[in-house]
Amino acid sequence: MSNFSREVITLQLGHYSNFVGTHWWNLQDASLSYDPEAPPSEIQSDVVFREGETLGGQVTHTPRLIAMDLKGSLCTLRQEGSLYDAGKDISAATWEGSLMMHKESPAEKNLFLEDLDKLDKGEILAGSDIYSNFQPQRSAGAVSVDTVNSQLARVQKRYRLEGSVKVWSDFLRIHLHPRTISVIHQYNHDGETSRLEAFGQGETLLQGSVLEQLEDKLHFFVEECDYLQGFQVLCDLADGFAGLGSKVTEMLQDSYGGRGILTWGLAPVSHPNSTPMKDLYHMLNCALGTVHMASHSSFFCPLTLRGGLGRRPSAPTEFPLLNYDPSLWYHSSSVLALALDALTLPYRLKNNSVPMWQVADALAVSGRKVVAAYGAIPFPMMHGSSLPDALNACTDVLPWKPLSSCSEPGDGRCYSQWVTLRGFEGQRLISSLAPGTQPPTPLHSLHSGEDILTSYIGSFYPTAPLALQLVSTPSKLTAPFPQIFSQSLGAQGFLQSQPPPPGSPAPVVSSAPVLTSLQSGPAVGSWLSELHRGARALDIRRVAPSFLSQGPEMAEYEEALEELRLLARCYRDDSGMHSSSEEDDD
Repeated sequence: MSNFSREVITLQLGHYSNFVGTHWWNLQDASLSYDPEAPPSEIQSDVVFREGETLGGQVTHTPRLIAMDLKGSLCTLRQEGSLYDAGKDISAATWEGSLMMHKESPAEKNLFLEDLDKLDKGEILAGSDIYSNFQPQRSAGAVSVDTVNSQLARVQKRYRLEGSVKVWSDFLRIHLHPRTISVIHQYNHDGETSRLEAFGQGETLLQGSVLEQLEDKLHFFVEECDYLQGFQVLCDLADGFAGLGSKVTEMLQDSYGGRGILTWGLAPVSHPNSTPMKDLYHMLNCALGTVHMASHSSFFCPLTLRGGLGRRPSAPTEFPLLNYDPSLWYHSSSVLALALDALTLPYRLKNNSVPMWQVADALAVSGRKVVAAYGAIPFPMMHGSSLPDALNACTDVLPWKPLSSCSEPGDGRCYSQWVTLRGFEGQRLISSLAPGTQPPTPLHSLHSGEDILTSYIGSFYPTAPLALQLVSTPSKLTAPFPQIFSQSLGAQGFLQSQPPPPGSPAPVVSSAPVLTSLQSGPAVGSWLSELHRGARALDIRRVAPSFLSQGPEMAEYEEALEELRLLARCYRDDSGMHSSSEEDDD
């Protein structure tokens, strides 16, 4: 890894955020290369990974990560991890009386986690289809951590985890640092009692032992950074973690001023065992979390496949080349993680990297600190074709779909936009017409991928400032990423001219091209206004008095709704000017 990088610390706050984060870290781990003869990567891995060493002297690369979740959310995962476990010496016990031991049965592991354990132990499964194409390399009688990861990256076994994933650790394929996980014991992950359901509950959490743990972990990761460029925060938006995230981002802003704070508000399509009252809570948490986290962040971007954050959303986002189940967190979080892998690329590149603060400054102009995300997952590109060919097939409508429950503007108005295309490795960016051949479209006459993509997007947004980056390396999809792709895709995620023969299994998609866009425009203002209308229409003291039982005060709640209304007004015109005396549209 490089001797210099602009480090980023990641915080994951809440169970769904840890679902998305687990998929995201699995994608990062799959892209790590330990082969000195491999071509250099375009991505600077040590921006988000830290190097360490086990007690046995083995080099490790673990996420620079703080993950917070509730009691009962880890299942088979040990809070302190297993990389630096020195074992426990029971010979030092001095009690000579009788002892009674109560042993709790360990949680059952799925097939994927069982195979991970076998890889960690250096076991060889003779004749297994998962291991038949490689042999473990032993080091001092054990498989090294990085060797295990590189071997696992070649695993092509089709794990069917849809019925066995209950928590995010059920598909975590990497080791975590002992300081990564923070369990909040005041609330339970399962059960109907002691649930973290309201914004005020989360706000009051950041004190006492929870605050001390977070400060200790932050201090540890910050102190080892040479050049900390900032924090990427993944936070549940629909439950009480929205309140915790609001306080955490406020603390980061106060303690690390000048660093980038890019906050992603995560919400699943649906919640298990939801009720009308819980749905109301979800909407109020989204409203309060959005306005508070946007205030304390460099920018705030909601990420969800839900059709809206109100109580009556439209249908979930559909992608032409995906067959995912919106009700499965394991599925929906994988789609968002694949998008996030591209959305976060600008500040993780080796060359032409753009610091976090510069990305935020380009998008969050004139007080517009909420941005919307869109994605083509995967980007529809025919194998063996060119970028102009792929874009020409989308002349009437952009190929991307909403990732923030924010509809695409139909009038071409957009204040700023950041577009990333990754994963076109092996395909042509420009047309290869024979000399003297008339280009079929203006796109085919251009001489660089950047010019082609700029021209194409400019036809939809002729006046919007545009920043874009092209990265050829694709996201590598290794086990246990779910195989949710259309059968019309080949192994590299490109469209095939011929579908697979009837009855034959579809190929395992091992990588995928992705096109994403971050936008600031009037459509975001409409989304914020809708969120404000939904919250304002409620007489909260009559309909849901318990929501405010642990805060905020009624006056603070009304002030937050007013801030949300004013934030929405920032998106009405290019000036960004607004007045509290102006009446709302509704």
